[in-house]
Amino acid sequence: MNSFERRNKIIEMVNKQGSVMVLDLSNAFGISEVTIRTDLRMLEKKGLVTRFHGGAAKPGSNLAESDAQEVKLEERYQLASDPKKRIAQAAAAMIEEGTTIILDSGSTTLLIAEEMAKMTNITVITNSLPAASLLANNKDITLVVCGGTVRHKTLSMHGAIAQLSLQGISADLMFVGADGIDAANGITTFNEGYSISGAMAAAAHKVIAVLDATKFNRRGFNQVLPVEKIDGVITDDGIGEEDKAALKKTGVELKIV
Repeated sequence: MNSFERRNKIIEMVNKQGSVMVLDLSNAFGISEVTIRTDLRMLEKKGLVTRFHGGAAKPGSNLAESDAQEVKLEERYQLASDPKKRIAQAAAAMIEEGTTIILDSGSTTLLIAEEMAKMTNITVITNSLPAASLLANNKDITLVVCGGTVRHKTLSMHGAIAQLSLQGISADLMFVGADGIDAANGITTFNEGYSISGAMAAAAHKVIAVLDATKFNRRGFNQVLPVEKIDGVITDDGIGEEDKAALKKTGVELKIV
């Protein structure tokens, strides 16, 4: 994809979602955040987007009132589009009292953490420091945080120590996000440090992928989980008919919100 095509895609995403984050765009296109910021500056000059700290929004959006506005990683979920919120609420609805959940890192899973923070008598195992920070305020939640090495870009724990901390764990559910999904390759990412997701999936009885419809047929260069390791997918109603049919052929349970 050349820069012209990429910038057109960014405009399309902004118009559809209302706002986009630099980190998410960097992951989606597999390029540096510096390049994404250059794209956003060019688009802002043309009046197609308005930048704010950490991302961009539609021109005139309240999210972009001040270029100096601070957007912490822990607060990225507040800028998530409505589809992600619906996906998170549908995921949270699967959780019953007494459930043990493994929560991978990511913006959609952080939204799930926000929903879980209101619950009682659940156990959550996560490698996401922002999610752990949210959940730590609820004394009725048993919180287990994976050890390991911090990946600063996503504020999440990775590496051999993190994976070892999952040995012997038996969870009811795992929620995992991704940069891309397709019926042939499963869920994929542009990030390094993705192997912990496999260890998490191995420790869970049921694996649920949570991703908005824009992730379909977007293929990262690292496979997070093959289709056969995924029990269900929760996505929004923007999913195309072809993608819906292809996924159903794999036997994966599909929930559209």
